[in-house]
Amino acid sequence: MNNKTFYWAAAGLAAGVAAYVAVIRPWHLHWGASEVEEVQFLPGDELVPAPTDMCTHAITIQAPIEDVWPWLAQMGQDRGGFYSYAWLENLVGCHMHNADRIVPEFQHIKVGDPIWLHPRVPPLPVVHVQPGRVLVMGSNMDEPGTWGFFLQKIDDNTTRLIVRGQGQRKPGLLRGLIQYLLYEPAHFIMERKMLLAIKQQAETASRQRKMELAA
Repeated sequence: MNNKTFYWAAAGLAAGVAAYVAVIRPWHLHWGASEVEEVQFLPGDELVPAPTDMCTHAITIQAPIEDVWPWLAQMGQDRGGFYSYAWLENLVGCHMHNADRIVPEFQHIKVGDPIWLHPRVPPLPVVHVQPGRVLVMGSNMDEPGTWGFFLQKIDDNTTRLIVRGQGQRKPGLLRGLIQYLLYEPAHFIMERKMLLAIKQQAETASRQRKMELAA
């Protein structure tokens, strides 16, 4: 590689990094969330008072809260799945199966319950539940963290689903690079798919229920 080629390669890399830091990363960390939602205090935030990493994602669902909550209540690797790219999760041995219906036996969730991500990885403990409104999971590592799901009523037929992930990462360059360049983009891709799938499932179930009531 001659000096000119090296120069342009380095310039291209620097431009790519700058674009990611200035545009792409802020976009995916707050995908779908309003400025108010990005900063509002949510249940579970008190468990990580000084987070080093945080993302807030949100989506509007054309269905009442009672048609959205059941999909959250049954999440888990050994329950209803996470409604994301199961084929990707199964490449690393998750044995994930996403439910396409509400499973009654998975609707009872309480503080202390384990939410499994992988059969060989410690589960996330449920740390806060408000049935029909809030589900917050804690960290399965020695670093404080939460993963919370929050339902807010817009009107009788519209629900806002907000998801917040936050953690208190130990210092270190390698940890930071893994967080920024690997974990955050991968998490966004999987969580975005999850939110879109929950929206689709809840809206379909809501329409079907209304048709049955009207029949």
